[in-house]
Amino acid sequence: MTFTRPLLAAASGLALMAGAAAAEPAIIFDLGGKFDKSFNEAAFNGATKWAEETGGTFKELEMTSEAQREQALRRLAESGANPVVMTGFAFGDVLNEVAPDFPDTRFAIIDAVVEQPNVKSIVFTEQEGSFLVGMMAGLASKTGTVGFVGGMDIPLIRRFGCGYAQGVKAANPEATVLLSMTGTTPAAWNDPVRGGELARAQKEQGADVIFAAAGATGMGVLQAAADEGILSIGVDSNQNYLHPGSVLTSMLKRVDVAVYNAFKEGTAMEPGVTVLDLAADGVGYAMDEYNASLVTPEMQAAVDDAAARIKSGELVVHDYMSDDSCPAAQF
Repeated sequence: MTFTRPLLAAASGLALMAGAAAAEPAIIFDLGGKFDKSFNEAAFNGATKWAEETGGTFKELEMTSEAQREQALRRLAESGANPVVMTGFAFGDVLNEVAPDFPDTRFAIIDAVVEQPNVKSIVFTEQEGSFLVGMMAGLASKTGTVGFVGGMDIPLIRRFGCGYAQGVKAANPEATVLLSMTGTTPAAWNDPVRGGELARAQKEQGADVIFAAAGATGMGVLQAAADEGILSIGVDSNQNYLHPGSVLTSMLKRVDVAVYNAFKEGTAMEPGVTVLDLAADGVGYAMDEYNASLVTPEMQAAVDDAAARIKSGELVVHDYMSDDSCPAAQF
């Protein structure tokens, strides 16, 4: 059964598929593709879950360039889609301009805060989930050196890397954390070849566990780690299954829950900021049959104890975005 009504990207721009009904919810995926096995795919899964449960349909759009952001957003709003959900901080400035032109349309943005009366901003405490997988990396590493490969070098991705480094150091204060970023443009989210190169370079420096927070670029990191016989850590979605016995765990960022809730709230969506933290199960780490042999009971107990202390407030993980600094690593 098909639940989506896609937007088609034509040479002249973006057009709604004929026959699309009004008042359907809609989602715009960020660059990297709907099936990136990471951030965008998690969003798609949330939309699909809503459609399966309700029998409803939704409109969707996959962009092919940065230049399409504003046009795509306006076309969806003009089509009657409501609410309109967009994945990624890069929509922030565009949404701030477009939202006032459609006061009766509800918008939701993931990973950015837009202060408009018809916008819900959904953000995550990525540093908390990254701390947990960092602890696991520190406990699993035999060399005492672990790595991090980010996508586009922005404060949000540094938040992942900083949380990860804090977790590594909590498990092994003497550990070395190697930090690499793929690039400084949106192309950094979709370059698995470069991701593989960065992973191999870190392996040559001694890293035997590498965390990828890089969208589709991370596929190259995970593949290179498997090829080189070292461990990797996935991100956003549960990526353990991609390389069974090689992916130590995945830092879960429940983008699927954010999209599902937004669609479920529909036109009654309340504006403001929603924070999905560890206590709200907005972030976490993945355990399943694909990584069970890699994680000892002692490792899992240590990580679960840290998670409980974070939830209670006893343990506070420093947020890089609070002051553009990291106590456990230098970018």
